[in-house]
Amino acid sequence: MKIKSSIAHIVLITCILLAIYPIIFAVSNAFKKLNHAYDSMINLIPLPFTMENFDKLINDIPLLQITTNTFVIASVITIVKVIISFLAAFAIVFYQFKFKKVTYMVLVATIFVPFTVTMVPNYIIMARLGFVDSWWGVILPQLADAIGIFMLTQSMRNIPKVLLDSLQVDNISVWHTMKDVIVPITKPALTSTSIWFFILSWNEYIWPNLMLKSEANYTLPLALQLFVSSEGGTNFTVAMALSVLTMAIPLIVYLLFQRMIIDTFTASGIK
Repeated sequence: MKIKSSIAHIVLITCILLAIYPIIFAVSNAFKKLNHAYDSMINLIPLPFTMENFDKLINDIPLLQITTNTFVIASVITIVKVIISFLAAFAIVFYQFKFKKVTYMVLVATIFVPFTVTMVPNYIIMARLGFVDSWWGVILPQLADAIGIFMLTQSMRNIPKVLLDSLQVDNISVWHTMKDVIVPITKPALTSTSIWFFILSWNEYIWPNLMLKSEANYTLPLALQLFVSSEGGTNFTVAMALSVLTMAIPLIVYLLFQRMIIDTFTASGIK
């Protein structure tokens, strides 16, 4: 048993090291000079230490504008997506209507539809609406999410329907029921779902890459391509500095609220 336990721990530690190595590598090279970046893949101590990569970021690109774009897009998507998910979950759990089960099953089934299936139709719709190279082109196709509906539905199913029936007897409006009863009870699920949506939206690359054409409208993940060229001339250390800035906020948010996120997924039956 001890041998098996030791092997399991070795495998686990190896997996952890493999997972965190790219992050440590990016942070290390963000503070290195370009001519020292390729010296060794193992030497992770940035000597000599330098901040010139971050200075170059500030001077070469509109970093504040790009960061603002990323924050606004991620925030709008998160807020609207959580509201829609909450209202849909509330209707599914507490209201009776025709084809309720079928509707819910279809919604859940859309989780398994690959992004590539909807990518082209969404692009054509956004292009015809004139939203290419604008925030709305990135935001609109992402305002509803079946995963959010699923997680909040699972959370609301733990609320006794007798409680809602008693509120209806007392003539409590639906709005006050949601605001004063359902929201406080499902607050942990709402918080973790919001954080999850924000992190996904912040890190999104493919869809913004299709929609945003001008540098002034770029998001942080998209700005990486300004320093990475398939034809050579890659400014590797500056790209690593931008990577550190890109992952800093969602990583901090996740570390602060990781227990709530994990608990929500566990309660939703997602392992």
